[in-house]
Amino acid sequence: MMRKVSLVLLGAVLGASAAGMALQPRAFFGSAAEAAGNADTYRQLNLFGDVFERVRSDYVEKPDDAKLIESAVNGMLSGLDPHSSFMDAKAFKDMQTQTSGEFGGLGIEVQMFENQIRVEGAIDDTPAARAGVRAKDIITELDGKSIQGLSLNQAVEKMRGPVNTPIELTVQREGATEPVKIKIVRDVIRIRSVKFNVEGDDIGYIRVSQFNQQTFEGLKKSLEDFDQKIAKDKLKGYVLDLRNNPGGLLDQAIAVSDAFLERGEIVSTRGRNPDESQRFNARSGDLAKGKPIIVLVNGGSASASEIVAGALQDHRRATVLGTRSFGKGSVQTIIPLGGNGAIRLTTARYYTPSGKSIQAKGIVPDIESVQEIPEDVKGKDETKGEAGLKGHLKNGDDEASGSSAYVPADKKDDKQLNYALDLLRGIQSNANFPPAAKSSSAN
Repeated sequence: MMRKVSLVLLGAVLGASAAGMALQPRAFFGSAAEAAGNADTYRQLNLFGDVFERVRSDYVEKPDDAKLIESAVNGMLSGLDPHSSFMDAKAFKDMQTQTSGEFGGLGIEVQMFENQIRVEGAIDDTPAARAGVRAKDIITELDGKSIQGLSLNQAVEKMRGPVNTPIELTVQREGATEPVKIKIVRDVIRIRSVKFNVEGDDIGYIRVSQFNQQTFEGLKKSLEDFDQKIAKDKLKGYVLDLRNNPGGLLDQAIAVSDAFLERGEIVSTRGRNPDESQRFNARSGDLAKGKPIIVLVNGGSASASEIVAGALQDHRRATVLGTRSFGKGSVQTIIPLGGNGAIRLTTARYYTPSGKSIQAKGIVPDIESVQEIPEDVKGKDETKGEAGLKGHLKNGDDEASGSSAYVPADKKDDKQLNYALDLLRGIQSNANFPPAAKSSSAN
């Protein structure tokens, strides 16, 4: 998942993450070569100290020492990959609040893209969504003041404010000849990461928009609701919609996958040191009771959503339908720094049960279904994917860019969803649905 900040919390949206892990200090003991390397490192740190002192003494205006250090740390982390970053104490607290599923703000997700603050999407049923904020809008002004030169966190901070206070966003919008001004009133945002309904009277539709601490409970509630509303002899199966789901908490992705699996590996993570590898396995109990499942993905499905799609695909528990997913195959660990905030550090890659890394490649659907794109959206609907991000972790020579992330607002125009419903009802057929039984020789 791309580095994002959710304005609903004005903190950070996690990719597949394992929060709360701390790094242990390491002593510098070892070979002569290691000692020489450490000595070189200390010389470089002396260089940093020299530059820091020169800036403090000679810069045209007296700089803020704390801001200088924070900028240096930010530069060090952002230079590693697109998903590593520093959070000050406030941003860290906001991130913790966001992952709880309830927070205050506007209801939009943004990222730094080519030195501009770009909207990734407006979250359903939030002030931003109701005000008409769109994905790919470039925010240029806040209350009439330019945000050029601000960092992502600085821009986000300016968008914070008390509930019921107004803010005006000025955005550049594709296809618009003039800047668009959007007035939004801040509100408390309660994110329902899981929404569901019965399609017709025979299929359970489950939409997971992100993976926060409420997601698994929301999934269980949806399945319980279907048990009450759909007669067992009528139930054809389920559609799990993960399109444009940017990810979230690793433990929730594991729990959602486990809900549909009886046994076997869900995901493994492999870090720099072999002894830090982890494997997560399913426990007995399929909450869907073996009913067919179709998982919808597209170019906006990233990170935790790719873990779920990959696990159900590899175990032949579900058929994945749509277009290639984003391809974020790395894990970020949130490392608290006492009262000084935290760092989000890429610490591992994750692998699907068959041992595949989807980093910069994505999940390839079992059934490709390309949504028909309106003329005014054509050419603007595709994501670059992880492979298109500057500084991304490499994954061999067969990397692949993202795909379309367009989903029609009206379900009757949603080709992918309607194809899934037709497959479950037997109106259409495809050789890849239902998925073939897993070979006993498979990993």
